[in-house]
Amino acid sequence: MPNVKIGLIGVGNMGKNHLRVLNILKDADIKFIFDPDETKLESLRNQYELNFTNQLEENLDGLDAIVIASPTKYHFDYIKLCAGKVKNIFVEKPMTATIEEANEVKKLQAQYGFNLMVGFIERYNSAIMEIKNLLDTFNSISIDFTRTNKLSARITDVDVVSDLMIHDIDLALHLNGKIKTIQAQGFAQNGMISFASANFMHESGSLARLQASRLTEKKQRSVEVTCHDLYIDCDLLRKEIILNRQSHVIDGPDRPYTVQSIQENVSIKMEEALLLEIQAFLKMAQGIYHPHIPGFEAGYESVRVCDEIQRQILINE
Repeated sequence: MPNVKIGLIGVGNMGKNHLRVLNILKDADIKFIFDPDETKLESLRNQYELNFTNQLEENLDGLDAIVIASPTKYHFDYIKLCAGKVKNIFVEKPMTATIEEANEVKKLQAQYGFNLMVGFIERYNSAIMEIKNLLDTFNSISIDFTRTNKLSARITDVDVVSDLMIHDIDLALHLNGKIKTIQAQGFAQNGMISFASANFMHESGSLARLQASRLTEKKQRSVEVTCHDLYIDCDLLRKEIILNRQSHVIDGPDRPYTVQSIQENVSIKMEEALLLEIQAFLKMAQGIYHPHIPGFEAGYESVRVCDEIQRQILINE
């Protein structure tokens, strides 16, 4: 397959990670790195022999793909600028800052027909991939997601719902399907939500409970799945999965006996999620689509659910 001619918008913390991974992939032909902040570009010039620029529009011609890793408030502006010029667009989560902007992206995609991938990196966490495989066999009754982190000084434009919880909103949709009803509570200061709790009823009949916090020093990423005869306990940070199977009675030749809860540790491949994610995007740009790629629909639905959770929490403030 031909190399993908690609550009990168934004070299903040996440953008630097994208650059690091793109630079080691043979399929990626990096044509330029853009950031309006010249000081950020200068800090990278000695590390990479690439075209660093603070001029964007004139560099879009001839690109196969673009990665948007700017602050969330600029996502829509960059998508709009690239629409009709670049066929394959990757944008970090959330897709847009508001549901109104998400509706505008829908119109742009209908007009120009570009391919969109949203940066839901947890789909490429090898532990989540294993859980997805397990749930193809065992139907979930309920999934609990917990995600906590100390507020980062670099996160100033999004609340805990759009910053942290959105990962688990996408995972709930990815694992359980479309959401039927939403109930949410939380805590906000000066209109900025820092703690959120949400309950989903999915169209499949499965439940999901999500909790996200930026009030605690503890960093936690956990997924707990209750099935009819299986309990899945997963630590996403350590990439550890423990399966607890239900006890059952077996009829023996003399008398029945009980096999008590069987616990299994699942072996997980230690692969970098960002590397897998970018590889999937490059394949998409080459015309090879994976069924679990989070495209426009995933990006739109996560923004819609975020908007409803934020509305329910803030209406009570």
